[in-house]
Amino acid sequence: MSELASKYVLQTAPFDARFPNTNQTRHCFQNYTDYFKCIAAKGEDFAPCKQFKRAYNSLCPNEWISKWDEQRDNGTFPASLEP
Repeated sequence: MSELASKYVLQTAPFDARFPNTNQTRHCFQNYTDYFKCIAAKGEDFAPCKQFKRAYNSLCPNEWISKWDEQRDNGTFPASLEP
């Protein structure tokens, strides 16, 4: 068990003062869009972009992420992902 614990560090998204309420829906969506804006501007290897991905993976239900990924692929995503 200690080997397993040393391999993985489980974290959730840190507190964000822009989203002080318990409902984290907007925080989830904002991190999803921020991630794709960040990689469009800086590339996938830019380390700070990974924080947005960790946050949306922690906050968003998997079904939402799958739906948004499909919408991005189809060009029907409801928000601009331009940097």
